[in-house]
Amino acid sequence: LATAGLLIPLNCLLFGLGVLVDRRAGAMRELLVAPIQRSAIVFGNLLAALTVTALQIAVLVAAAAVRGASFVTSGHVLWFLGAAVLLVVVMYSLAEVLSIRLGNPEEYTGSLPVFAIVPFFFAGSLYPITSLPHWLGDAAKVLPLTHALALFRFGLTGQGAQALHNIWGMTNTTAMALLSLAVLAVYAGVALVGAVRLFTRTCTS
Repeated sequence: LATAGLLIPLNCLLFGLGVLVDRRAGAMRELLVAPIQRSAIVFGNLLAALTVTALQIAVLVAAAAVRGASFVTSGHVLWFLGAAVLLVVVMYSLAEVLSIRLGNPEEYTGSLPVFAIVPFFFAGSLYPITSLPHWLGDAAKVLPLTHALALFRFGLTGQGAQALHNIWGMTNTTAMALLSLAVLAVYAGVALVGAVRLFTRTCTS
């Protein structure tokens, strides 16, 4: 499950690299003069990122099951699915913003470790956030990936209660899961709105 926390950000940010290249030397110019809303381009790219990422996660989970991992098969898995979708929205929206703000593929590629890899090590993927220095643990609680990983564990294995408790310090597991899902939803909403507005303003200026 920790692997999914690395796969989703990397995959979405690599999609953003494709968007940047497409804007410079691909079909984006034709799309911009087509009689469609500018926001439809962003949503279309997001849908593509969601589809490809969903297939990759399905393969990842299937491979883990073949190797002997056991997963929850009840409606509990909806926590995992909701968190995964929202994390894709967050990371692809960030990728869209970076593809606009950064001038060339080289700069964009150089930013990938900062946004996709570094947070992975502080989000509870390899060790609990309670083992971090106090200030770093507090910073980790703000990361969307921290909430996503806790929900991944809770949704697929039913054993993410401790990870959720490390974030919220509560005893009601469902309430903590809802709070983490709400955090991801806020991140996703803000990031997507920002990406659409930036793309629309940039393409019409």
